[in-house]
Amino acid sequence: MANMRVKMEVGSDGVAVIKIVNPPVNALAPPILAWLKEKYAEAMRRDDVKAIVLTGEGGRFSGGFDINVFQLIHKTGDMTALPDVSVELVLNTIEEGKKPSVAAIEGLALGGGLELALGCHARIAAPKTQLGLPELTLGVIPGFGGTQRLPRLVGTSKAVEMMLFSKPIMSEEGKNLGLIDAVVSSNELLKVARSWALDIAKRRKPWISSLQRTDKLGSLSEAREILKVARQQAKTTAPNMPQHQACLNAIEEGVVFGGYAGVLKEEKLFKQVVLSNTSKGLVHAFFAQRTAPKVPNVTDIGLKPRPVKKVAVIGGGLMGSGIATALLLSNISVVLKEINAEYLQKGMKTIQANLQGLVARGKLTLDKAQKALSVLKGVLDYSEFKTVDMVIEAVIENISLKQSIFSELEKACPAHCILATNTSTIDLNVVGEKTSSKDRIIGAHFFSPAHVMPLLEIVRTHKTSPQVILDLMTVGKIIKKVPVVVGNCTGFAVNRTFFPYTQGAHILANLGVDIFRIDRVISSFGMPIGPFQLQDLAGYGVAVAVGKEFATAFPDRTFRSPLVDLLIKNGRNGKNNGKGYYIYEKGSKPKPDPSVLPIIKESVRLANIAPGGKPVSLSDQEILEMVLFPVVNEACRVLDEGIVVRASDLDVASILGMSFPSYCGGIVFWADLVGPSHIYNSLKKWSEEYGGFFKPSKFLEDRATKGIPLSAPTSMAQPSRARM
Repeated sequence: MANMRVKMEVGSDGVAVIKIVNPPVNALAPPILAWLKEKYAEAMRRDDVKAIVLTGEGGRFSGGFDINVFQLIHKTGDMTALPDVSVELVLNTIEEGKKPSVAAIEGLALGGGLELALGCHARIAAPKTQLGLPELTLGVIPGFGGTQRLPRLVGTSKAVEMMLFSKPIMSEEGKNLGLIDAVVSSNELLKVARSWALDIAKRRKPWISSLQRTDKLGSLSEAREILKVARQQAKTTAPNMPQHQACLNAIEEGVVFGGYAGVLKEEKLFKQVVLSNTSKGLVHAFFAQRTAPKVPNVTDIGLKPRPVKKVAVIGGGLMGSGIATALLLSNISVVLKEINAEYLQKGMKTIQANLQGLVARGKLTLDKAQKALSVLKGVLDYSEFKTVDMVIEAVIENISLKQSIFSELEKACPAHCILATNTSTIDLNVVGEKTSSKDRIIGAHFFSPAHVMPLLEIVRTHKTSPQVILDLMTVGKIIKKVPVVVGNCTGFAVNRTFFPYTQGAHILANLGVDIFRIDRVISSFGMPIGPFQLQDLAGYGVAVAVGKEFATAFPDRTFRSPLVDLLIKNGRNGKNNGKGYYIYEKGSKPKPDPSVLPIIKESVRLANIAPGGKPVSLSDQEILEMVLFPVVNEACRVLDEGIVVRASDLDVASILGMSFPSYCGGIVFWADLVGPSHIYNSLKKWSEEYGGFFKPSKFLEDRATKGIPLSAPTSMAQPSRARM
């Protein structure tokens, strides 16, 4: 609150410059909006004011409405926290005011920020200013009239694209579209905006109210056709997101019944969607991602990150080459080590192909790709390792191989070098067992493909130094990953939480439930693909190796499905050889393979878990819950053992690492919405029917019976049992 204010200065030319001050992005917090109204009222009253320029302090117009207000509404359900901006401020005060307003925009005008500017009578922008309405990413719709004014300025089709895809544009494109009246240098911005405002006041330039315009909307039938196509598209791409259809409803209302009716409809729809579970989930995910980098005793003790300029990657397979690509893209030099020339050549070619793929998709320029390759060096021994700042080992999941590599690294690398492993399941204490530099050992767990997936799971042991954790977090941010720091155990936070996901699906398959139906149910819920297609994608070798790790670590809750072994015996290896549960043909989508059904039938016979030997009959809802509730159950154990700093870190990790739908807010947040007692009672019932795999954890039982949310912090009185 201390730095938050709205300033007004009236110049000798009779122009009042009203400036929003709320660093860093001039967010429109309720006090700012109230002060804006006051300053506008004063400017309208004063005889020495002829026109108004609205702008933002510090080279930024406004990043939009203060999202903390949404969080408050979600916690309390109190809608009075929402100020009346759309009608009171934007429509009645700015747009219908007796003195003209011009927005002087620099840096960014997003969400509510752009909507304020749309209410002005002209918009002057500095070059490369970002303009957009990204509200749908938070489960809401534009609420200050954006669904009405944007289509009237840029046309229905472009406005729909900008809102539905939350796709910002630059001021230069805005000028071509008619959203921006002039693009001028930052130095000239205020001067041009002032004279433009005076020209409108003196009628030398047109006094235009965006809401009254209809020339860009096209005919009613054209607009309706655009909206119809957009509705169909949204049903396909965002079936579980009500805000998309609400946004289109608001636009349509304005097209059919006029701008004022549209503004009222938008306001009504906004109040509905802001209370939806989708908005709750997306807003939670937004804040959770911003909280994850705050790690007690690491980021709050005054340490400074050390520069990491050169990294060695051991292993040029799928993961190693992906990690190397991610580093090269951020100008970090990479030494790639392999055991022989053939493997090294293959790894180098994969990195090249990764970069070429990005160029082909327009995500990278050819220049940058060539620059990235120029700082890559392939080696077959450790001689180059004496100048590296970090090593990331990315070889196969073999304990003795990893142990011998780490013993060699200790001799080959400088004393400050960070020793990281990309293991996805093996306990770090075991990996570093034969070294004396245990304070330098850390897990850098990337998700495949490593240069695309956004999560970096940073695994610490109780001996890893805070400096090493901070350094790896910093590298994570440099290579545009979201680092989440977790404790050390088999599978760490993400893979451990989600190991029951495939297990639950296999139990259902062996109870006689159609595997393609299971995949459909899970995809409809919002996962990108179902558990069986995911297994096809990862390859069955991974399933077997990971299965063994978890069976050793958690024998009491591991279900040994005969299915994968039967598939391997049948010569199948999923997508790798084009034969799995699905058929994989080049250029077409995976199709269910009917020839897999006899193999599944044999698995059902061998597993012998179906009551009375007959397939069970379940609803889609029961299928969803039998796959996901065991995941929640394991998440409870992860929370109980203090493997994550806070429940929201597990939410972030589940969204970014497992593609759990962001509109559900993450695995723990979703579980709280569903209700811990329903989850507990269901698991208890299934454990009696189908065995110990479903047995509810002590933590879940405790929370469910006491009515405490799963996300509530664990009591400080209870010492963490994590092997941090």
